[in-house]
Amino acid sequence: MVLHGGGNTSLKSIEKNIFGEEEEILYVKGSGWDLESISVSGFAPVKLEHLKKLAKLPALADPEMVNQLVTHQTRFSAPVPSVEAILHAILPYPYVDHTHADAIVSITNAVNGEVRIREIYGDTMVVIPYVMPGFDLARLCAERFAVEAGPNTIGMVLLNHGIFTFGQNAKESYGRMIEQVQRAEDYLKRNNAWDFTVAPVTASHSIGLAHEQAKLRADVAKAAGFPVIIARHADEKSLSFARRTDVSVIAQQGPATPDHVIRTKRLPMLGRDVSGYVESYRAYFQSLEPQAKERKTMLDAAPRVVLDSELGLCAVGKSAQDAGIVADIYEHTMDIILRATALGGYRALPAKDIFDVEYWDLEQAKLRKGGNPPVFTGEVALVTGAASGIGRACVESLLARGAAVVALDLDAKVTTLKSGANFLGLQCDLTSEEQFRQALVRAVEKFGGLDMLVLNAGIFPGGCRIDSLKTEEWQKVMRINLDANFMLMRECHPFLKLAPRGGRVVVIGSKNVPAPGPGAAAYSASKAALNQLARVAALEWGGDNIRINSLHPNAVFDTGLWTPEVLAARAKHYGMSVAEYKTNNVLKTEVSSRDVAELTAEMCGPLFAKTTGAWLPVDGGNDRVI
Repeated sequence: MVLHGGGNTSLKSIEKNIFGEEEEILYVKGSGWDLESISVSGFAPVKLEHLKKLAKLPALADPEMVNQLVTHQTRFSAPVPSVEAILHAILPYPYVDHTHADAIVSITNAVNGEVRIREIYGDTMVVIPYVMPGFDLARLCAERFAVEAGPNTIGMVLLNHGIFTFGQNAKESYGRMIEQVQRAEDYLKRNNAWDFTVAPVTASHSIGLAHEQAKLRADVAKAAGFPVIIARHADEKSLSFARRTDVSVIAQQGPATPDHVIRTKRLPMLGRDVSGYVESYRAYFQSLEPQAKERKTMLDAAPRVVLDSELGLCAVGKSAQDAGIVADIYEHTMDIILRATALGGYRALPAKDIFDVEYWDLEQAKLRKGGNPPVFTGEVALVTGAASGIGRACVESLLARGAAVVALDLDAKVTTLKSGANFLGLQCDLTSEEQFRQALVRAVEKFGGLDMLVLNAGIFPGGCRIDSLKTEEWQKVMRINLDANFMLMRECHPFLKLAPRGGRVVVIGSKNVPAPGPGAAAYSASKAALNQLARVAALEWGGDNIRINSLHPNAVFDTGLWTPEVLAARAKHYGMSVAEYKTNNVLKTEVSSRDVAELTAEMCGPLFAKTTGAWLPVDGGNDRVI
């Protein structure tokens, strides 16, 4: 019934203030809070009498309305009250619920929507024509409610917006909401407009189509002016909708409710012509901006929803979470469009009404005061050997900087390493080109492309002198430490080349590259060869705006390789305590996985934007390296 901050609830209560005087207080949902998880702290307590006085004013600008709401709260730490607080205040019921239920919106957005709503509800609902949320809507509702409400009234339907129900207690109001939404669903079912058949379609999941998705991401990011996440949804419903012969008509009417425009823009892009979409968006802005009361600053012109016959539905966001919200909203929008179409035709509000919400004063204020996002917001990193040690620490450091992270490891626990929209853990044998390509396709489908690659996976075999080293052991080390990383670099290059801010590769090398030791021939040679490969790539890929640098850690003991028993044995071998062994370097400091990971992340950031082909030790100072 509600999605991502939409909908609203309120209750009215009587409380004593600091002077012992009784006051009526409206507790209304805070702006932007999600009804799925809201708690007491998400409600704003506002003095009811003041809200009723505001409702009687002939006019009230939105910024001043918000000022009045905030300055008449009884708790300074409360969230900003919903812009519909005045509307809730004027309704003469102690409990009020408001949703944007799909069934209701499907009917109000259909041809003859108002007639259908009145047919369904009769005198139980006051019907309000569309008015933009805020003071004007509250005043209109007060006027219409005073005239049209009767003894049977239990709610309101706001055309192209949603439904309100009321009650003497929370249960009554909620029960009425469920009942009235069910009546709308039943109406749709009676008119064969609730369930619909999805045409059977087959989605392609190839590396070639992943390249196309990454190209799309690059074009959208260029239009937006910042990196973006593009999540592909190729389920049957999305693909079938994108392939409809009438998609250019039904999907180009406008959003299901105007507030969706903040997330999805007014129209989805059909196909992959980003420049054409940008041109159309600019024309939309230039035609409607002169009609606004105040001058507006144009938002970025990039699409947020893409419908493509091959890709299906692609949701665009500044982060993976934002892209997920866009996808959720448009999934419901497709249902609403199809149901309204089955009723006789989908009809969204005129572009002017959508523009007014998209460029609302309150949204413009948010735009002007928005803080700086984390440095890697909208970017995608892939980390190998990510289940433990340095790899796991790299995942955490990159996530902390706002990146969407794909973590690969042979260990299945990588799949549950982290949770959240910006993480994808995949079990993968990196010596298998086919497995890696499949993982790469899944990564691109989830996030849209690749900006950063951390080559961390590798093995360190037990000490063995060259004269005792078996060929199969040598080849195993080379296959994992060198050959697999060569393959990864080759397969990732086309995606790194499309990175909006340029591709970045960090190779986790070893102290053994500049200063090898006896008994580690295969390991030292494989790491040295990998780093030489990285230097060649730095020369070859600089023209593609891809930079490649290497870190050489040493004595990082908080990894799976170093059990307490092994650590104790090695310390004893050198005649040291464990503490002395762990800090056996020039600076007498312990090097942790996090130390390596933090520098890895920084190497992908702006501080190293003009550095490529570099080797940097992370070892506390090793006398042999120095």
